[in-house]
Amino acid sequence: MTAEPIRQATIEEYLDFERSSQEKHEFLEGQIYAMGGASVRHNLIVGNLVGELRQLLKGRSCLVFPSDLRVHATEGLYAYPDVTVVCGTPEFDDETKDTLVNPTLIVEVLSESTESYDRGEKFARYRSLPSLAEYVLVSQDRVSVEHHARQPDGHWLTTYVEDLDGTLSLPALGCELSVAEIFDKVDLS
Repeated sequence: MTAEPIRQATIEEYLDFERSSQEKHEFLEGQIYAMGGASVRHNLIVGNLVGELRQLLKGRSCLVFPSDLRVHATEGLYAYPDVTVVCGTPEFDDETKDTLVNPTLIVEVLSESTESYDRGEKFARYRSLPSLAEYVLVSQDRVSVEHHARQPDGHWLTTYVEDLDGTLSLPALGCELSVAEIFDKVDLS
């Protein structure tokens, strides 16, 4: 994360602050970070992913959420993934039911300012979620989809799809997603 923290807080202070705020903030190790706006490309990719996943998972026990649902990965991280899918019954941090703790799939659309954080520390913390089976990183500057899948032994297998004719296989969800659909109407020039 390259942004400067706006303040230090306990988890309880963060949640109180966040639940009364008009803007979204992430929490990492006692620091609150304001979330910046997203580019047109970023928003188109997120919209495409949410729409396609919703269609592919229609009629199944999976729910697709855009970036307004907070995920609690560890005691040190509360984040807003770009796309979150939970299969089965969603579980929440507390009775407020605004912080998910059992995502099956998390997708982050990379930006220059967050790419190293999304690949590094954020992914390391997301891996602590026993329910997380797949983590996908999508470039907004070129056709590139990076897929991380938890293996039965707990290790993660990484594959890349860098062709518009390619397909992103999501075995934990039992579906495949066209890369062309992920980047539909996205100007990469």
